[in-house]
Amino acid sequence: MLISLFVACYNDTLFPDTGKAVVTVLERLGHTVEFREAQTCCGQMHYNTGYRPEAIAVMKHFVETFRDAETICVPSSSCVSMMREHYPKMAKDAGLEAEIEALLPRIYEFSELLVDKLGITDVGASYPHTVTMHTSCHSLRSLHIGDRPERLLSAVDGLNLVKLPAADQCCGFGGTFAIKNAEVSTAMLQEKINAITSTGASICTAGDNSCLMHIGGGLSRQDTGVKCIHLAEILAAREPLTNQEVAVQ
Repeated sequence: MLISLFVACYNDTLFPDTGKAVVTVLERLGHTVEFREAQTCCGQMHYNTGYRPEAIAVMKHFVETFRDAETICVPSSSCVSMMREHYPKMAKDAGLEAEIEALLPRIYEFSELLVDKLGITDVGASYPHTVTMHTSCHSLRSLHIGDRPERLLSAVDGLNLVKLPAADQCCGFGGTFAIKNAEVSTAMLQEKINAITSTGASICTAGDNSCLMHIGGGLSRQDTGVKCIHLAEILAAREPLTNQEVAVQ
């Protein structure tokens, strides 16, 4: 299958290893991945901040770039949520209703692509670490991703997945929310950090680097020793297992 990667603008700029990891996983599974260099942004930042005309322009560019794509993979629930929830409304003003309707069924969040489209939970990864999973608001409340990421993580050799308390609570980032409501955002972040450190995990993962950037900053400033890493990077890993871990399996 030919899969087009829409990497998300903040991944491309700040977390390039996530896009590389997506390619590693999909190519390991026998698929061809293309990266269309004309891609930019989904327009969410513009739309959420009230710049609707600018967001429509970004949406038009997305359609022009991916109009003929067979399958589009997006390692960001936030971006996919923007496309599914707001593109249809914006399309009415842009005269793109038919094109958006045709394009949306071909767009998948990364874990959706693996589990629903490709029918796979074991991607051949090995990652001997204790991991907890943060569920982003967009994946939980908009996309209803459910247990797809956990099913993928549970199939990783050597990985010890521990449940995160109050996993349905927001981390406090919310894009510009963290800027406009800094004190509330910081309080929410602290609750999330307390939950993560209570698990004893050394790694916190999620399907959205926007959340992980926010959480990771707090974990680092408080010198917790816990690192944040995108789901795709764990699934791309093939770290050697210890003799004890191999014996347990």
